[in-house]
Amino acid sequence: MDKKRKISLDRAEELKKRIDDYLQAKDKITKGLELSSTIKSHKKIIMDYFKADEKSWNDWHWQLANRINDIEVLQHFFSFTEKEIEDIKKVSIKFRWAISPYYLSLINPNDRYDPIKLMSVPTSLELLESSDSLDPMAEEYTNPSGAITRRYPDRLIINVTNECAMYCRHCQRRRNIGDKDRVKSKKVLLESFDYIRNNKEIRDVLITGGDPLTMTDNLLNWILQEIRNIPHVEIIRIGTRVPVTMPQRITDKLVKMLSKYHPLYINTQFNHPMEITYESKIACEKLANAGIPLGNQAVLLNGINNDKFVMKCLNQELLKIRVKPYYIFHAKKVKGTIHFNTSVADGLEIMEHLRGYTSGLAIPTYIINAPEGKGKTPILPNYLLEKGNGYVRIRTWENVVIDYQDDETIDIKTKI
Repeated sequence: MDKKRKISLDRAEELKKRIDDYLQAKDKITKGLELSSTIKSHKKIIMDYFKADEKSWNDWHWQLANRINDIEVLQHFFSFTEKEIEDIKKVSIKFRWAISPYYLSLINPNDRYDPIKLMSVPTSLELLESSDSLDPMAEEYTNPSGAITRRYPDRLIINVTNECAMYCRHCQRRRNIGDKDRVKSKKVLLESFDYIRNNKEIRDVLITGGDPLTMTDNLLNWILQEIRNIPHVEIIRIGTRVPVTMPQRITDKLVKMLSKYHPLYINTQFNHPMEITYESKIACEKLANAGIPLGNQAVLLNGINNDKFVMKCLNQELLKIRVKPYYIFHAKKVKGTIHFNTSVADGLEIMEHLRGYTSGLAIPTYIINAPEGKGKTPILPNYLLEKGNGYVRIRTWENVVIDYQDDETIDIKTKI
């Protein structure tokens, strides 16, 4: 064996050892695509309770109309203690909750700390006293017109509805949920469109909520058409969690309508590999096949995904269904969600374990949303250690420190 081949083989063995811990941990992480038969058995129990057939289950209108939002119904699917029942009732007075039948089918009823359950079923932790705000992003102070939130020079948000297929327990906009589903009035939406028309620097519009894909095709089509007809708007984005919580909504008819408005981007929010199921895979593939790029904006959540192996597995599973990991958001300090908050060290550990340990496609940007609408701030491990005269000192993903020659930029125009 020649020297070069031996060096190559020794290096390959070293790299294999670096991934052993993940491969062992990965087998213990629950994944929706691997638990299809378990989900089907849960689905049958739920369908039997509602006396529903397969056609009803696959109809997003049925899913939305039959969201579980009553402890008396929820008790048919879980064994709660008396205290847990009382806690859910107390939370219900203060914060609205609802779970789509589909999302309910993903929960392991025998696991008290099941990640899907923690994201969807209220607990007493929501009532913990804290100094946190219901509006930490100060969206009410970044609303220049209509339903707009504006934090950046060239882009803005239109918040079109407060309705969701499932009300996440970590929701950043729980102040808007109220006790009734409301779509923004035509008057408010028209004011929003006029604002965009009158501000020609706006090139990127994000439609969000609530969840805009809970609206009818006709209403969503009208909103998209109005925005697309504004000449200086270059791209439209939709923020939605329905591919995760109610994938039945991604119908062929919806996809055909959306594809009229390219360039159109969709960002969704998968937070755990258990949320990536056969149904969500089909939904994402329909959108991707229509040429709609998909990004994922995970939220770093205590007890859900603040684990380097879980987040790595999530990102790799996402790529398999053609969704690009885009952001990991540090959880905002929203009243009633303090139990989901993690340390920044958790996020940095995850980022350290992604860079070099998986492909760049599987590495999102870790973001802290600065309070009071100050904007997204990327948080990275420190790879640039020092900048000297003609060099930079860098740290590699394997913690090897290297002095790298830092060349001056040549003015090409004066040299040719």
